Amino acid sequence: MYPFFWDFRYEFIPMCYDHFDFGRNSVANFATVFVTRNLVAFAQILVAFAQKKHIHHAVLLETVAAVPGMVGGMLLHTKSLRRFEQSGGWIKALLEEAENERMHLMTFMDVYEPKWHERALVFAVQGVFFNAYFLAYLASPKLAHRITGYLEEEAVNSYTEFLNDLEKGVMEDVPAPAIAIDYWCLPKNSTLKDVVRVIRADEAHHRDLNHYASDIQCQGHELKEYPAPIGYH
Repeated sequence: MYPFFWDFRYEFIPMCYDHFDFGRNSVANFATVFVTRNLVAFAQILVAFAQKKHIHHAVLLETVAAVPGMVGGMLLHTKSLRRFEQSGGWIKALLEEAENERMHLMTFMDVYEPKWHERALVFAVQGVFFNAYFLAYLASPKLAHRITGYLEEEAVNSYTEFLNDLEKGVMEDVPAPAIAIDYWCLPKNSTLKDVVRVIRADEAHHRDLNHYASDIQCQGHELKEYPAPIGYH
C-alpha cells in the first residue's frame, strides 16, 4: 500500500481510461505556484501558436513533455551510482515516462508533419527547458516533480478538449496510426479518438506519479524508500 492518497491504474481495459480523476489537484507552496503559473502561461502561448489546432499543439507539447522524465531518471541514475544504492524503481519509472511521452510524439507524427517554424520553436524551447529543468531538479527534486505534476494536469486538460472536439465532430476522427495500435495494443478498428483517450490516461498517470514523488520528498523521505509505480503500459 502506498502511504499517500494516490490511486494508480495500469491495466488496459476498454473504456477504463475514462475512470481517472482528471481534475485532481495537489497542494503547492508559493514557489511551486509561481513557477508553475509561468510555465502554464508559456503552455498557453504554445496553444496560441498552434492556433487552437489540437494536433499541432500536441506535437509541440510532447517535445517538451518527454524532458522531465529523462532528466529526473538520468540524475537519479548517477546518484545511484555515486552512492552504491538502489533507487526503489524510480529510475525505471521516470525513464519509462520519458519513453512514453516520446511515443506520443511518434504517434502524432503519423498524423501531422510539423512545419519548419514549428521545428525551429521546438529546437529553441527544448534547449532552454532541458537546462532549466536540470538545474531545478538539482536544486529541489520535490519542486521539479511538483512542477511536472502540474504541467501534466495541463496536458490532461488539453487532451480532454481534444477528445471533446473529436466527439462533437469538430475534427475528423481518422483511423488510428499503426504505431499507436501496436504500442497500446488497441483493436485494429481503433480511431484517433481511442488514441487520444489512452494518451490522456498516460498523462494522468504521469501527473499522479510526479505529485506522488513530490509528496514523498515533502514529508522528508527519499524516493527509494517507497517503490515506484512502474509497468503501467
